[in-house]
Amino acid sequence: MNTKPIIIVAGEPNSIFFEIFFKALKYQKYKSPLILIGSIKILNLQIKKLKTKQKIKLLDISRIENYNLNNRSINLINVDYDQNKAFKKITNKSNLYIENCFKVAFKLINMKYTDKFINGPISKTTFLDKKILGITEYISNKFFVKKNAMLIYNKDLSVCPLTTHLPLKLVIKSINKKNIFEKVYLINEFYKKNFNKKPKIGVLGLNPHCESSDKFNEDQKIIKPAIHQLKISGYKISGPYPADTIFLRKNRIKFDVILGMYHDQVLTPIKTLFEYDAINITLGLPFIRISPDHGPNTQMLGKNLSNPLSLIKAILFLEKN
Repeated sequence: MNTKPIIIVAGEPNSIFFEIFFKALKYQKYKSPLILIGSIKILNLQIKKLKTKQKIKLLDISRIENYNLNNRSINLINVDYDQNKAFKKITNKSNLYIENCFKVAFKLINMKYTDKFINGPISKTTFLDKKILGITEYISNKFFVKKNAMLIYNKDLSVCPLTTHLPLKLVIKSINKKNIFEKVYLINEFYKKNFNKKPKIGVLGLNPHCESSDKFNEDQKIIKPAIHQLKISGYKISGPYPADTIFLRKNRIKFDVILGMYHDQVLTPIKTLFEYDAINITLGLPFIRISPDHGPNTQMLGKNLSNPLSLIKAILFLEKN
């Protein structure tokens, strides 16, 4: 068992993250030390609000190598954030705080202290301000990684969107052989490294039933030739398949991963099938980055009813890999 510490950026302070983190700690005793990066003030406010008992061990990043860590207390690197209530409405006030939390995490990764990283949910609307597509791209940019992929992972079936948070009207412009080759390569490398296997990849078409009334059919002109070239190169890949039937049980059991053309084409069915039993892994980074497969969930703040399963799965995955 690899017991490298797992560093966890708490993310948006006005989210359900601390709630699910407290629940994840109760789930079982993790062998890897968990190091939380976030505000001690917000943490204490939410401990009180959620009526839970937690011990906190404050860590000094300059002495991080000297600590003998366990999970009997919350191991916390404090990042200051001024808020006087446990929960408030999400605004761009938290942007600098979130960025500072990421900076601490990236420093630990660059120090080679660990290569295992989780971040809590973040509001893309406020934090990224439409300048970057998503947190996948934000983190990739920080490490000068140009080729990345979003893999929503479940042990029975994973999905990967060719495009992430693009508006639908822009998706078509990003469907090309180069993008398909890059995503398939990253998926294949991830499965070889972590599971010692070549994954069976099914590729979806763009158009309904892979047909188009337009003169140019992306499924026939771009996607099908790309799959053919990848198959010749030795990848276990097939398609294009119609998106409306690929997730039927008799079809989906044939694959380890389904590569879709756009975000909701694959994320809607995977969340319907597995709900919280999936994690968001960024492929292409020099370390393993995972986030729970859900957002801040502001409608559930303070209710203590949120499901911690995706975070638990993220921690367990990092313990095994």
